[in-house]
Amino acid sequence: MAWKGRKLSGKRIGIVGKGGAGKSTTTVLLAKVLRERGYEVCILDADSTNVGLYRALNLESPPKSLIEYFGGMVFSGGLVTCPVDDPTPLPDAELALNSLTEEYYARNPEGIILLAAGKIGDMGPGAGCDGPINKIARDMKIKMTGAAPVTLVDFKAGFEDSARGAITSLDWVVVVVDPTNAAIQMAIHMKKMVGQIQAGKPPATNHLEDPALAEMARKIFREAKIKDVMVILNQVRDAKMEAYLRKKLLAGGIEPIGSISEDPSLTTTWLEGSPLEAPRLHQEAEQIVTLLEHASEEAPTT
Repeated sequence: MAWKGRKLSGKRIGIVGKGGAGKSTTTVLLAKVLRERGYEVCILDADSTNVGLYRALNLESPPKSLIEYFGGMVFSGGLVTCPVDDPTPLPDAELALNSLTEEYYARNPEGIILLAAGKIGDMGPGAGCDGPINKIARDMKIKMTGAAPVTLVDFKAGFEDSARGAITSLDWVVVVVDPTNAAIQMAIHMKKMVGQIQAGKPPATNHLEDPALAEMARKIFREAKIKDVMVILNQVRDAKMEAYLRKKLLAGGIEPIGSISEDPSLTTTWLEGSPLEAPRLHQEAEQIVTLLEHASEEAPTT
């Protein structure tokens, strides 16, 4: 399948938003369109709590977690640390897909590759925080023979992952906004947070006793490659609702790049764990991918 010269090849795009905004739905829709356009597509499931993404991709079971591949959580005697306590890059985090055994990734019938950072619920009570999963989301990069995949990182709901620096290795942050004030505010706050990173505001390091670790944390934020924050409206019922959301976001300095309509059938899809099929939403996702490609074309090289 052709890939050379495709505008989004090699890019890492994070999908964030409040709980229930539709991050996973948006991730799957974008992945399907990208794959249709000839891209190699990897989804990294970095949501430490939510399950079911693999079913939406028409897979029978999820892949084994990358937490296990990299040696387990530090809280259980493993090797993967929380980036807040230990910002040191994850060793050997650039992985060639053909070096992984098939238990650590899954390829769906359309050719979309799914990897899973890990689920905190699998680790039992007292397992510790999910910071090590954030480190995998920040540092893990997949290489493929003859192709540079687009990587979509599906994050946990809220700001916690972003505040831990998991977004610093992304090219773009995409905020999914459903029709709630909380979602609007999250988009505005995310835009501000990324602006501060781009302006060189350092992370909190007073808790780090080792000066070398403190400097490592500052270096990671200084070298952050995020080009912009983009907003996608989701679960939009009608033109009136879309206009209202756009008005509120514009007041916060944000111009959404696209809109995905409300589709009641998705409730059943996620309830039953069925493959996600939504032809009308697919058309809207096509428009959004086109805008992402244009943004990549216009973005300065980093």
